[in-house]
Amino acid sequence: MSRDNVFVHPTATVHDDAIIGAGTRIWDWSKVRERARIGAGCNIGQSVYVDMDAVIGDGCKVQNGVSIYHGVTIKDRVFVGPNAVFTNDMFPRAFSTNWEVTATLVEEGASIGANATIRCGITLGAYSMVAAGSVATKNVPAHGLVMGNPARLVDYVTRSGKRMNWDMAGPAPAPEALAD
Repeated sequence: MSRDNVFVHPTATVHDDAIIGAGTRIWDWSKVRERARIGAGCNIGQSVYVDMDAVIGDGCKVQNGVSIYHGVTIKDRVFVGPNAVFTNDMFPRAFSTNWEVTATLVEEGASIGANATIRCGITLGAYSMVAAGSVATKNVPAHGLVMGNPARLVDYVTRSGKRMNWDMAGPAPAPEALAD
């Protein structure tokens, strides 16, 4: 494990072959499994579980109680709210020996609210937002704001997260309309 300028709380467990970027902080009771990769300048909160081979980009903030399982890739500058959960098996069974990992991708700058569930096999687009408590079961477009169970597209947000109050009956906003 690379530990250049990395803080690991004494109660956290980080596997020796996990790769941790400079300036990252891993707080109490968190566990980072073998071959996990966490980028530079991240903040991994209390009681976070990062499974083997999971990938977290640079500058991410992962709040307390989050579970990030094998097959999840999180790009740079993503926010994951407290107790959010990612799944990785479409048809889980306790007795199955042939379970299959289904990948999930979270694009750059996306935000996931507290207690949200992200079903495996989907992509959360760049700068998209999943509202707190939502269950995302389908792809979310770049800058899309989804909420509910199941989560539905209700608006678009700017790069900084401001709602556009977009006419959802029309086409998606042009990328230049989303910059701020």
